[in-house]
Amino acid sequence: MRVDDPHLSPQEAQTRRRGPWRRLLRSRDGAAAIEFAILAIPYFLIIFAIIETFVAYTAEQLVSNATDTIARQMRTGQITAGMNRSTDKTRTQMREIFCKEVSILISCTPEEIATPNLLLLDIRSFATFADIPTSIPRKSAGDYADIDTSGFGYSPGGPTSINMIRAYYRWQVITDLVRPYITNIRPTDGSLPSHFLIVATSAFQNEDYP
Repeated sequence: MRVDDPHLSPQEAQTRRRGPWRRLLRSRDGAAAIEFAILAIPYFLIIFAIIETFVAYTAEQLVSNATDTIARQMRTGQITAGMNRSTDKTRTQMREIFCKEVSILISCTPEEIATPNLLLLDIRSFATFADIPTSIPRKSAGDYADIDTSGFGYSPGGPTSINMIRAYYRWQVITDLVRPYITNIRPTDGSLPSHFLIVATSAFQNEDYP
């Protein structure tokens, strides 16, 4: 029987008109799809953040391993500087060696090797182990400040010298929205960084190689 059936009373016609809307409100068809659509964005955001954190920690381990590898080569005299040997490496050559060690996840462009921006290396010799810095140099003592690279150098020592290699890498953050908030290494203007800082350090005394 149609809603506009003349045989229906006004009350029955009104009830018949409300019927489809009531059935629609009571219907649960497609509810799971609607709920999934609402939760999809935060769900996938969390999944991608977990994956990105895993990859970031892998990159952190890669930078640490590269630092240890180069430190071992310097300690045994396989890599030297300013000693008029075939093993002497310039600062640029040292950066190229480091980039090859981390090339599985981190790619260094020729511009990055020539003009450091993401990958920063500080390689110096010291009179004693106590002289080796233990904190990340920052441009100011405020709550937030960027890395101060003015003191970075490339002056590895020869046999029996005490040396330090410290590598910094700015790992770009895409979906991990929390990490930029928990770092105090930020641009000079205090804005949130689009990266988090990977730091690896190795302090050692060179062997008395010939």
